[in-house]
Amino acid sequence: MIKTIIFDFGDVFINLDKPAPIREFSKLGDIEGISEMQEVNNLYEIGRITTPEFIESYQKLLPKASKDQLIDAWNAMLLDFPEYRLDFIQNLAASQNYKLILLSNTNELHIDWIKKHITFYEMFKSCFDAFYLSHEIHLRKPDTNIFEFVLKEHQIQAYETFFVDDTKENTDAAARLGIHIWNNNPKTEDIINVFTLKPHLF
Repeated sequence: MIKTIIFDFGDVFINLDKPAPIREFSKLGDIEGISEMQEVNNLYEIGRITTPEFIESYQKLLPKASKDQLIDAWNAMLLDFPEYRLDFIQNLAASQNYKLILLSNTNELHIDWIKKHITFYEMFKSCFDAFYLSHEIHLRKPDTNIFEFVLKEHQIQAYETFFVDDTKENTDAAARLGIHIWNNNPKTEDIINVFTLKPHLF
């Protein structure tokens, strides 16, 4: 019986255009070395480098781009957050049937953009018993230690836990620990239908 549901954020609640940053960076200069930036991105995502250090790394690669242009390009992947998904999580929280946890790979610039543009962000955040952002807890998916951290922190059992994420390597990592998973397809599936799509678990 599922007692805890762990949700990803991007492409589960907020819609993303993941290729957008590369597309926008390419407008700012030669991005041949952009693949080398993945390590920088990962460090930023776990809060090991600051926002100024992160921007400086991209300025070295794209010296003609301004700070604001780089930030806009980085944030280009963030789209809309349909309010019906807020209704879904609010109703689920009100039912008190499950412990609700958000577990997101993200970074300071993205969260700052969301706080500015998603007017109901704090209402959304308040629906969860715990709200974990990778840059704040210095852990990221798909490393299994992030899931072990959540299980230990809340004294919950993997077999009583359900995890939703649009990235297969993340759900694969959770599944290896015995967590029930749903690798949702954001193009064809919506979180509001989780109980219809996974009735055998609930």
